Amino acid sequence: MTEPLRPKLPSDDQLVAYLDDQLDSEQRQSIDAAISDDPALSLRVQWLARSSLPFKAAYDELLAQAPMERLNAMLDTLPSPAPPARSRRWFLTAAAGLVVSGGLMDRLFLGWQMSRNKSNWRGLVADSMSLYVPQTLEHLPSDEATQRAQLRTIDARLGLTLVPAKLVLPRIQLKRAQILEHDGVPIAQITYLDPAHGPMALCVTRSNNGSQAFVQERRHNMNVVYWADTEHAWMLIGHNPMAELESMAKILHKRLST
Repeated sequence: MTEPLRPKLPSDDQLVAYLDDQLDSEQRQSIDAAISDDPALSLRVQWLARSSLPFKAAYDELLAQAPMERLNAMLDTLPSPAPPARSRRWFLTAAAGLVVSGGLMDRLFLGWQMSRNKSNWRGLVADSMSLYVPQTLEHLPSDEATQRAQLRTIDARLGLTLVPAKLVLPRIQLKRAQILEHDGVPIAQITYLDPAHGPMALCVTRSNNGSQAFVQERRHNMNVVYWADTEHAWMLIGHNPMAELESMAKILHKRLST
């Protein structure tokens, strides 16, 4: 017996038109139904909907720093097809594909913000974490081999010795460890997924400002606990209650200091 054909999913162009309210009622109803039936499509729409972030300003500032003479020379060696319209729709389609394939959003947004405020690394991390939803992390592999490989990259850049066993927390799943960098300044981001409170992250960068006891603060409606040792500054950020977050920060601090 032949399986029924699956309905064709909307293209990214159609999804952006949906978000821009450029479709008629019948087309909107069709996409609404598809989003309800397909969690992956719903996540795709969430990524595309984030066009309100200051992407244009980020690219404008990066463009101002670009080696234009060398880039133009490289472009002169390429074929010259008819230029397509570089609309908001084109940008979102291209950017969404890159973001879903890796950590481009973290690197672009964090790099742009760091260029604006290099002295406040916790604010930059909070800006990045404000973009996270549970679906950002749910699909990521969580096997120990992958985690160890990711942690080795952090160790090499920040002079640490991290292993999954030292980072495990009750109830909360370790999802990813990655390096975010701007102008050669690395910040490690170790992300967790809490089934009750959503994404949470342990972040660390080099610091020579001396040791600091635990301090609490709020950023982007998230709780933050931060501290420092003689070589590194640390922070734990998430939507967890402050007392619970500080308790976890103390557990991590004790393990990572031994």
